[in-house]
Amino acid sequence: MATTTKATSKKGSKVSGMTGKMKDSEFHEFFVDELKDIYWAEKHLVKALPKMKKAATSPELAAAFDKHTAETQTHIETLEKVFELLEEKPVAKKCDAMAGLLEEANSIIEDTDEGTMIRDAGLILAAQKVEHYEIGTYGTLRTFAECMGHTEVVDLLQQTLDNEKATDEALTQAAEASINDAAVAE
Repeated sequence: MATTTKATSKKGSKVSGMTGKMKDSEFHEFFVDELKDIYWAEKHLVKALPKMKKAATSPELAAAFDKHTAETQTHIETLEKVFELLEEKPVAKKCDAMAGLLEEANSIIEDTDEGTMIRDAGLILAAQKVEHYEIGTYGTLRTFAECMGHTEVVDLLQQTLDNEKATDEALTQAAEASINDAAVAE
């Protein structure tokens, strides 16, 4: 019955007492489980990005992967703050989606020639697939937090979402500025 009330009244979900009630709800548990999933994803992405940087041909793309590595470490720290605010232990749960995306990035490295812009175009493709997964996940988690009245969590997830969108846009700009045209010319 509480679910019906929340679905019909956004204002009702923002009542300060709702957070306490939500703590033991199935929806809250689902939310925390999905936070654990993206936590695993970020922890594995931060390890994969240096390999993608090393495989990049253009200095611009290598620098973008360097920047993304630092930002991903910040995302991990932000998620740890989210867990703390929710009074939950930051535990990672294997994210099959990210595992598959990172495996695909490795395949792109293996299937393209070193020192080519084709590889760089492929690396951008792989990185943007990751970004789009993260954008979808953080956007939904932010909305879940909003529905449950976790205002501080909403703000933290929104910051990460904004950063993921900016990274995606930067990758698009790098591709369109030179990498795609150079890959076509190879």
